[in-house]
Amino acid sequence: MLPRNARGFTLIEIMLVVIIIGALAAIIVPNFSGRSEQAKVAVAKADISNIATALKLYELDNGVFPSTAQGLLALRERAASTPAPKNWNGPYLEKDTVDPWGNPYVYAAPGTHRSDYDLSSKGKDVNSADDDIVNWQ
Repeated sequence: MLPRNARGFTLIEIMLVVIIIGALAAIIVPNFSGRSEQAKVAVAKADISNIATALKLYELDNGVFPSTAQGLLALRERAASTPAPKNWNGPYLEKDTVDPWGNPYVYAAPGTHRSDYDLSSKGKDVNSADDDIVNWQ
């Protein structure tokens, strides 16, 4: 038998700690559940801004934006198509133009919403326009 002054935790104390940790987890975990989707939207907005900067640099060097047929690939590789860019000083982008959901960004020049170009991501649900991230709003 252990002496009366032996140190240790009782079963009730351990259960109380487990209950408190469980209650804290139940409060904290739901607050982080939607954060990953918010982070993806923020990344898509930042990507669109970076691609827009690259498009402006391309336009400064070549006098025109890449055509829709050339697409955003013209920012990474010198196009061999006609008309060839005059002063291509790229690559203007170092990574693929894929949104956080794994879909390519949609580029059109000239744009239907803007006179120069339209650039957007279809978002998580590629079939709905409700979650699109765009450069014309």
